[in-house]
Amino acid sequence: MTTIRRSNERGHADHGWLNTYHTFSFADYFDRKHMGFRSLRVINEDRVSPGAGFGAHGHDNMEIISYVLSGTLAHKDSMGHVETLGAGELQRMSAGTGIVHSEYNGSEKDPVHFLQIWIRPETSGLKPSYEQIRLKDADKLGKLVLVAAPEGGAMKIHQDARVLIGQLESGHDTDYSLAPKRAAWVHLIRGEATVNGNSLKTGDAVAITDEDKINISGQAGNSEVLLFDLA
Repeated sequence: MTTIRRSNERGHADHGWLNTYHTFSFADYFDRKHMGFRSLRVINEDRVSPGAGFGAHGHDNMEIISYVLSGTLAHKDSMGHVETLGAGELQRMSAGTGIVHSEYNGSEKDPVHFLQIWIRPETSGLKPSYEQIRLKDADKLGKLVLVAAPEGGAMKIHQDARVLIGQLESGHDTDYSLAPKRAAWVHLIRGEATVNGNSLKTGDAVAITDEDKINISGQAGNSEVLLFDLA
């Protein structure tokens, strides 16, 4: 079974310095029908103006992944990490018992565009931790590449969930096998694609349950997809 979540159905807020879209309920956007999907709790698509950002604030008991699509993201946290992420870079924070961090646009002239993803951990009270990786175009072209998983993959998350990213040229496709009783959420980061025959455009997503295979086909340019394989 597939259920489509269109981009224009997402929650939206424009704060001037921040233009943000919420796939699931978040902050002032509340939709009882979209509180998350299995362990996936948040997909926020954020565009932050030059020099602006999120000041120091706390999190606990959440797996937080940020993926920079364009621009530069400056990160600082209470674990001692001071990092700058460019386009194609991802970071994973396990907030565990609690962390404080800030996220700012690292440029004074260009906006930064990134996705922030929250996944509920299997266990609360974990020791906070951090990882950062770079994903090159060649790594994801024509296939789905694993970027986070409980067994490590590229980054380790503390939940029975796997996060994959792929880039497909028009007319090219890829398949992904889904084990029994598992479900998937597929978010189209950019471009146009079909997912199990459903046409998606930038920002659209589809929830997939009771299926054993996912077919993703690029329909325009280089389309980029984000796939969550969830228990």
